[in-house]
Amino acid sequence: MTAQAIVLRAHGDADRLAVETIDVPHAGPGEIRIRQTAIGVNFHDVYVRNGSYRTLPLPGIPGIEAVGVIEEVGAGVVGHAVGDRVGYVTGTYGAYAGMRVLPADLAIPIPAAFDDRQAASLLLKGMTAQMLLRQVHRIRAGETILVHAAAGGVGRLLCQWASRLGATVIGTVGGDEKARIAEAAGCHHTVLYRDTDFVPAVMELTAGAGVDVAYDSVGKDTFDGSLAVLGPLGHLVNFGQASGPVPPFEVSRLAARSNSLTRPIIFHYLADPARRNAMAVDLFTALEAGILSAPDCETFPLSHAADAHRRLESRLAGGAVVLVPEGG
Repeated sequence: MTAQAIVLRAHGDADRLAVETIDVPHAGPGEIRIRQTAIGVNFHDVYVRNGSYRTLPLPGIPGIEAVGVIEEVGAGVVGHAVGDRVGYVTGTYGAYAGMRVLPADLAIPIPAAFDDRQAASLLLKGMTAQMLLRQVHRIRAGETILVHAAAGGVGRLLCQWASRLGATVIGTVGGDEKARIAEAAGCHHTVLYRDTDFVPAVMELTAGAGVDVAYDSVGKDTFDGSLAVLGPLGHLVNFGQASGPVPPFEVSRLAARSNSLTRPIIFHYLADPARRNAMAVDLFTALEAGILSAPDCETFPLSHAADAHRRLESRLAGGAVVLVPEGG
């Protein structure tokens, strides 16, 4: 059988995302075939497309998260059945397609309380927030944290979750509108980084004590400042590089205040099915309890993936961007 897919054959701008028809095989042993109904669009996809990340062999189908309905179950698969709604996040790509086959142990059951588009917009971002707040650095009440890009997809979830856990949240944002978004998500203090150097601003807000943890998805442009605002025993979590990779630095710089540094990759945390399923349960429980709220979704047909990328890159998308295959 065949399906529509987006194939990337060369790195470049959004026009490199071409619509093609692909053959979809039957599910083999340990596999499921799913008809996809909603596909999450992430900056990771943009970096893969433009060549910043060279992690997808070309030609290839980009995309790392989606939700759909199981249409075929291969031999030996237990715990999943035809008709089940499932989602997944995978570092092996292939999500930009109307139908696909994937290992059954990647499938995450989607609770009935969430529609497909909500789930597709939340799996990667939500489990990233869970990883950062509950595993990489387990937030405790009374801590003070710094969140860069606090109005972004992961940033908003970090603000919501951390504030409900009892942390004081300081966020950096690019303008007044994004400050309002971050504050509505639970950010206690916002710093407009285009107008103000965030280092002295954060030190003033903390009366010189610094923060217990800095969550930095920006990378090169903010790394030194994030390290500078850490208090004693503070933890710098660099989980992205929107401004470029962090240059090599002397590890001895951490010794001044016994600081620590981690560079977590979500796919490593999702590799073990038991851990991944526990993360998903924690995420959906937080959503059902009102600790987290799902973002508004802006949808594009799968065939308009290039437009979806342009929208995301414009930084004007107010919520999540989701692709919907024909019939999804």
